[in-house]
Amino acid sequence: MSENKMIRVGITHGDINGVGYEVILKTLVDTRFVEICTPVVYGSAKVAAYHRKALDMEPVNFNIVSGARQVVDGQNNLINCIDEEVKVEIGHTSEQVGPAAFAALERAVADLSEGLIDVLVTAPISKHAMQSADFTFPGHTEYLEQRLGEEGDKALMILLNDSLRVAMVTGHMPIAQVPATLTQELILEKIAIFEESLRHDFGVRKPRIAVLSLNPHAGENGMLGDEEINIIKPALDEAKKNGSLCFGPYAADGFFGTEHYRRFDGVLAMYHDQGLAPFKTLAMENGVNFTAGLPFVRTSPDHGTAYDIAGKGLASEESFRQAVYAAIDIYRNRISDDEAHASPLRRQYVDKSGDREVLDLTGDDEQ
Repeated sequence: MSENKMIRVGITHGDINGVGYEVILKTLVDTRFVEICTPVVYGSAKVAAYHRKALDMEPVNFNIVSGARQVVDGQNNLINCIDEEVKVEIGHTSEQVGPAAFAALERAVADLSEGLIDVLVTAPISKHAMQSADFTFPGHTEYLEQRLGEEGDKALMILLNDSLRVAMVTGHMPIAQVPATLTQELILEKIAIFEESLRHDFGVRKPRIAVLSLNPHAGENGMLGDEEINIIKPALDEAKKNGSLCFGPYAADGFFGTEHYRRFDGVLAMYHDQGLAPFKTLAMENGVNFTAGLPFVRTSPDHGTAYDIAGKGLASEESFRQAVYAAIDIYRNRISDDEAHASPLRRQYVDKSGDREVLDLTGDDEQ
């Protein structure tokens, strides 16, 4: 990939009554932003204008286009995805927010699949409002796994910032279902996806992964639960046999309380809040949600629709901005990693007769 290639960042507007447009506009109002990427907002020019006026912000110049093929590099672009008029009710849910968010998401994913945009950054949605005959998923991660995953691909939610990466074995599910869902096979699958992502997406050559326990105090040798003994530890032993550098299981409270996470490249939690609660405590302002395991790059800010502060100018755009930066970095890392492994060097051996190195031209490139 050329270093000068302008990466096209597709941005879905998310919930039109939440803080999505606020963080998008606050990011794009900085005219320097188009020097590092080409933003392509999937949403509504009228809704964007409504939020700008409500926030009393200076105008953000958009190149309004009907489709991604008309996008102009070096400018903020906006693709109108909503045909009918929608009523914006900032800070409140309504029947229109789900369809409006879904229309933008569907359009952006279709363009991403066609290569018309390079990466996808999604503004927050209301998971409840999104539910419909077309969207029956707990969240973006599960939807994108079905829409963008190739045969056998499994998505993995990773929350990240500059110093911490946390992934989850189980994602959006009731806590009561977690113990029955955990299996050795599932944990091994998530370790493998996480390890590959740390290599391919983040450039970590030999990742060190910490795995958390399910029960308090790592089960206290079975007194507080036996999942560590019967499921988690055997999975870690098998992963180590396969060459993975994974350690644990660690009790989550002490692990984060002592900042033990700083010794690892990634942390694998057993369930959603076990990983996200400490992560958001440590990284709420600059945290990013990344969907690993898929052939396309998707990130989002690590916060929700924030109805309580929507329209008040209080929402920080830092997490959204970092989501854009992360998407660009991961996209470039993947390109670099692919290029590095595209044409491996031929093996060299010593010619005993002449004591000199020559190329092995047998065609066997396996190392």
